[in-house]
Amino acid sequence: MTPPSSAIAIGPERAESSEYFEKRSLKKGAVNWVLLMSLGVAYVISGDFSGWNYGIGNGGWMGMAIAFVVMGAMYLFMVLGIAEMSSAMPTAGAGYGFARRAMGRIGGALTGFSILIEYTICPAAISTFIAAYVHDLGLFADVPSYAIIGFFFVVLVGIHIFGVGEALKLILGITVVAMIALLAFVFGMIPHFDAANLFDIAPAVADGSTMLPYGASGILAALPFGIWLFLAIEGVPLAAEESANPKRDMPRGILAAIGVLIVTGTLVLFLCAGGAGAEFAGAAPAPLVDALNAVGENNLALFVNYAGLAGLIASFFSTVFSSSRQAFALSRAGYLPKFLSVTGNRKTPYLALIILGFIGYALAVFVQDGDVLLNMAVFAACVSYAMMNLSHILLRKKEPDMERGFKAPGGIVLTSISLVLSIVAIVSTFVVDSFAAGCTLLVLAGLMVYFFLYSSKHLVGNAPEEEFAAMEQAAAELR
Repeated sequence: MTPPSSAIAIGPERAESSEYFEKRSLKKGAVNWVLLMSLGVAYVISGDFSGWNYGIGNGGWMGMAIAFVVMGAMYLFMVLGIAEMSSAMPTAGAGYGFARRAMGRIGGALTGFSILIEYTICPAAISTFIAAYVHDLGLFADVPSYAIIGFFFVVLVGIHIFGVGEALKLILGITVVAMIALLAFVFGMIPHFDAANLFDIAPAVADGSTMLPYGASGILAALPFGIWLFLAIEGVPLAAEESANPKRDMPRGILAAIGVLIVTGTLVLFLCAGGAGAEFAGAAPAPLVDALNAVGENNLALFVNYAGLAGLIASFFSTVFSSSRQAFALSRAGYLPKFLSVTGNRKTPYLALIILGFIGYALAVFVQDGDVLLNMAVFAACVSYAMMNLSHILLRKKEPDMERGFKAPGGIVLTSISLVLSIVAIVSTFVVDSFAAGCTLLVLAGLMVYFFLYSSKHLVGNAPEEEFAAMEQAAAELR
């Protein structure tokens, strides 16, 4: 959307001049649907290599399988709604922009801040996994973890500052390497699959069974780990303003990505436990590598071990991108300090990248526990999921005639199911790690206090997301 060429009064908010937006513009046409698909896969692919398997340790294989299906349905139904909304409102604000139009500024702020927290914490969590992975490989044994984490933040943030096209093409290349590692794991484990291995955990509670050794409560405990196999894919629309044809490319890219992730998640869930045993898989720090070693595929394990590092780097790289774009959109509209949305000669929000990179590095070094950080990110993500599903439902009801480049099959029925599941997921985060969820809730509350006390009085009325909302308000008044 092109902002007005001059500052004019728009309600009680301030309207900025064209010069303001020229200093806050992204590179148009740098991204096609293939790069969007790879971005969506890259967000998540590190979750295929580690972390998800602890769901087996909490709920047994069947408990984790149910969690995967339930959370997979939540993501699939939500992504259909997001694809529709992003085709109608292709702005860098993405979820914040959808909620802003559907629920007003408070809903937009809550959604945008939740997404920002998720994507700021994710690189911090993943960086700790990268440092541990590098040391486990026997590389740079004498280099402390904080130095390895700092190196990756500096290099990958620097690449993002250099240019979005270059960054996303590199993400594509790294993601391809990670996918090759996943395929190597699949072909190595297929000969060793035995369905009996899926149920080798003895009942551990009174209502436990061979199928559900930790009982029905184990399913709830496994839900957050089902999220790990899809976490952050909803960030694809954050690249909308840099897409060549967002109305067409956004739905293609995000739906192709969710399709790939459903397949990869299914494969690792069945083959890891089916080859090495559910009890073994549920406690393995590096489940794919450890499973291959357990069945005697040592050469493949070595390859997957090294290539698997690419999966972590891909997810780190892509979440750095998304945090900067969410901060850019919120800042441009005045929800965050406006200097964060200034772009340089390469049309990238370099200040947002640098500052959020520093925050992510500080979190990684201070907390030093990737699992806690990731649980914090999961809570923020689930809050944003509830808000985005609700946005789709409200927009379908309030604006049935809105021009949409794609209409989600199933309409609000599916996003209503996803809304309910996202609320269940929020509850499950407190079951797994109430400390992490509580900390994130405090941060989110602090940002909302900032919104009410300051930024709500300094919003930019002609920012793209605000103008989309103004169009709906004007149409409502005409009706």
